[in-house]
Amino acid sequence: MQIPFFKYQGTGNDFVIVDQFHESFLSVDDQETIQHLCNRRFGIGADGLILLEPSDKNSFKMIYFNADGKEGSLCGNGARCAVACSHDLSKFGRSGKFEAVDGTHSAKIMKDGSIELKMQNLEAVEVGHGYYILNTGSPHYIAFVEDLSDLDIVDAGRAIRYADRFRESGINVNFVEEQKDAIIVGTYERGVEDETLSCGTGVTASALAHALKNELNDKKIKVKTKGGDLSIKYKRTSAGFENIWLCGPAKRVFTGSIEV
Repeated sequence: MQIPFFKYQGTGNDFVIVDQFHESFLSVDDQETIQHLCNRRFGIGADGLILLEPSDKNSFKMIYFNADGKEGSLCGNGARCAVACSHDLSKFGRSGKFEAVDGTHSAKIMKDGSIELKMQNLEAVEVGHGYYILNTGSPHYIAFVEDLSDLDIVDAGRAIRYADRFRESGINVNFVEEQKDAIIVGTYERGVEDETLSCGTGVTASALAHALKNELNDKKIKVKTKGGDLSIKYKRTSAGFENIWLCGPAKRVFTGSIEV
């Protein structure tokens, strides 16, 4: 079977996207095939795979799979890439809504081509000794460090992700270095089981943890990752955070077709 696909990236977080608006190629039962397509040596290579499907109520439905082939929780950069791809396919205008695993999201395409994605409101935050745990569509463990360049993100992230508490369900691990006008974020992603150049839900969780730690209100936080720059806008409430937007670039890398 030939599967046509698109390759998109958002700050180095890269995805295989399959257009299923008119024809179905893959489903949740195709774990081995999806894992193969995401393999960087034997397949196309990606941090995850996205299916774009029609929706009765919104512009499209996004189904996201981790690189291990298993259906995943929300991927923020993947969602921004899905918006960019569906726009290129004339299925999404300059603004609109789409469905993801955690509910309906709004998105906007800005004049410079960047994508702004509205995240779900956040209320529950666990604050521990030296860490924060937030779910911004995916669960994230946030630890603040003095110098990110001195840290082995894979080893340090894997130790937390496979700790007894998180071993079964897994958790994404983010290390955050605070600067005067921005934060730098390094991420170990479950499902990929490696460091990724960027993580949208992780960047969001890191920025909100930074806001909590420093008691920042209604601020735009600049975020630096190895794959590029993002920003988080939010409104602080007595219960937590609302009107949260993940903002940054999402670009097509190439298109192709692969036989499976």
